[in-house]
Amino acid sequence: MSIKVTRKESASRFLGLVVNKTVFLSAIAVIIFSVAFTLIFEEEAEHYFGIAQTFVSAHGGWIYTLAVNLFIVFCLYMAFSKFGAIRIGGKNSKPEFSLWAWFAMLFSAGIGNGLVLFSIADPVRDFLNPPRLAGQEPALIAQEAINFSFLHHGIHGWAIYSVVGLSLAYFTFNRKMPLTLRSAFYPLLGNRIHGWMGDVIDIMAVITTLFGLATTIGFGVGQINSGLTHVFGVPNALFYQVLIILGVTFAATISAFSGVNRGVQMLSKLNVRVASAIFLIVLIIGPTTFIFKSYIQNLGSYLVHFVDMATWTESLQGTDWQKTRTIMYWGWWISWSPFVGTFIARISRGRTIKEFILCVLILPALVTFLWFSAFGGTTMRDILLGDTAMIAAVNDNISTALYVFLTNSHWQCC
Repeated sequence: MSIKVTRKESASRFLGLVVNKTVFLSAIAVIIFSVAFTLIFEEEAEHYFGIAQTFVSAHGGWIYTLAVNLFIVFCLYMAFSKFGAIRIGGKNSKPEFSLWAWFAMLFSAGIGNGLVLFSIADPVRDFLNPPRLAGQEPALIAQEAINFSFLHHGIHGWAIYSVVGLSLAYFTFNRKMPLTLRSAFYPLLGNRIHGWMGDVIDIMAVITTLFGLATTIGFGVGQINSGLTHVFGVPNALFYQVLIILGVTFAATISAFSGVNRGVQMLSKLNVRVASAIFLIVLIIGPTTFIFKSYIQNLGSYLVHFVDMATWTESLQGTDWQKTRTIMYWGWWISWSPFVGTFIARISRGRTIKEFILCVLILPALVTFLWFSAFGGTTMRDILLGDTAMIAAVNDNISTALYVFLTNSHWQCC
């Protein structure tokens, strides 16, 4: 079936200039109601949200587990099948951004404060509360803690982004459809995506993204405020957190209005450079040889136990670890996928599907694994050597764990 729209309407949709009032007003209404309900009925909201989370994780967790694994299979099939040669935007389309700029933007969009916040906290928490090896040799527990950190922050999450991003990129640039999530459902719904069904899809995408963004901002603002408290003695209070939110929002707004080619690209490159500088400092003054050795070992251990961890649903254990940790992460990645997927699609014109999949799925994960090996791996080594400073730091406040790590005077050179 053909999509009967005017040339002007088609161009406007393609450029993202049309504001769908139904989607906008409906999403705003749901968000305002949710926020108002939470503020007015704080205890009731916490109770009912907790019930909803428990129900979803207990009865739908297996769906999350199955889905994220199927996403990886789908991505690899698309990359290495005949479809891998398809170029986003058509045969003659050229990449809009250099490989370095493209990677910097997709990495910055997909990985934010979680990389900094949880690279130490997650291995320590999983070491103290082992998912499966309680009572075993500490070194084995430490290794599995790193393995599960790789699982939660690695290929599975980027597979979620890859599926959404590739779908939107193909239908936007190859089929000249709107750069909204409804376009990915065209093979299933046809022209009905331009009616109420499409509106429902986009409304859900907006609401999901806003709630996912709120979670991330909550973690990020807490870490920034805690860092200012730890380093400069700035009080950890709501007033300063509001100022931080305003500052972050202002910077993001200026970046967005300046466009992808200017502000977004510049901030992405700056973000990667700052992260690289922090990593190099740790690599140079920290246990350099150990970091490289642990990176290789961690990759091997992760790959060996990949299928086992990725499909583990603790069905025989009768515990709640996987429900509260792994399922939480899959939900968090999914909540961000409409936003990140849309952005990745926007910057990926001119790339082949194979190039898209391999770069989006594999490269960010490898960088993330190196970061976790440097920060989380070094922390695990220190704990096994008897230094419990990082255990105390994580138990006290995970937001300041990184700062304690950087000021730890017990690093060894090898």
